[in-house]
Order: sequence, then C-alpha cells, then structure tokens
Amino acid sequence: MFEKIEIREMAGNPVEMIGFQWMLISAGGRESFNCMTASWGGLGYMWNEPAAFVFVRPNRHTFKFMESASMFTISFFGGECKKALSICGSKSGRDTDKIAESGLSPWFTPEGNPGYAEAKYILECRKAYSQMLSAGSFLEVDALKQWYGEGNPLHKMYVGLVDSVYKRLS
Repeated sequence: MFEKIEIREMAGNPVEMIGFQWMLISAGGRESFNCMTASWGGLGYMWNEPAAFVFVRPNRHTFKFMESASMFTISFFGGECKKALSICGSKSGRDTDKIAESGLSPWFTPEGNPGYAEAKYILECRKAYSQMLSAGSFLEVDALKQWYGEGNPLHKMYVGLVDSVYKRLS
C-alpha cells in the first residue's frame, strides 16, 4: 500500500499541500489516536535534518495525544479527500468517531503511528521541540488580534524531525 521513500522524492509544493489542500496531523497509537485537519505549518530543514512544524491549540482533542506521544504524523491527500478533511477539521474526536464519519481508513507505520490509506504521503516525525506561542512575541500585532482575539487560545508549536516518508503506491 505504501513504500518508504526519501523526503527529496516527494512531489508537490509544500505551501499548496499545507495551506490549500490541507493536511491531517495525527498522534497516538493503534489502541487510541486522534487527528486534526490543519492548514498552518511547514516543511524545511533544521538541525541538519528534514523537519516539519505544526501548530495545535490546547483545547483541541489532538493536543493531549501530541503531548503524550514522542512522534506524530502528517498525512497529505489529494483534492478528492477535501470533504473527509473538512469533517476531521470540524468534528472533535471527543464527541464522535470522525474517522468513521470521514470514511478514511487508518494505516499504521511500522513504528505504530497513525496515517491513512487514502493519503498520498505520510511523514512520520519525531518530536524535537515544542513551545507555546507567546502574545508578547508577536511582531504582527494584527495577526494576534485576528487569530487569537475573542478567547481563542494560542497554539503550541511542535517541531518534528522527519524520520520516515511513505508514498502511497498507485
């Protein structure tokens, strides 16, 4: 179903894949996991390794999984999965089985981390750094007002070093 590839073999524009096609951030294991749709984050190179950074608000159900797991995955899909990603981004795993409702099929890496059979790519990331965003550190004050006003909690940023990349076989 998937083959392991080098990150340099991935096709696609990360800005398009994250910001417009969206991604699923997942953490946990075979017994219990959760995912959330995200359109904020990035891919790059840090500490001489391929890296990903993602953002999760503490009030999201996925947050407790991110906090307790040493790894997380990022799954990238094609446009045909946009409805499923909308469900995963608008429903909480606290209240519903959003995987069943979305129609996605869980697939686990050899390390036991959750991904999805429908994904084009799954990045398995080892948590290397995390930190809460700080209101006092915003240089773009309008961004703070726009995204965190009216009681919205600040995100926690997670930097993950990419250990494995899986590409779905056609």
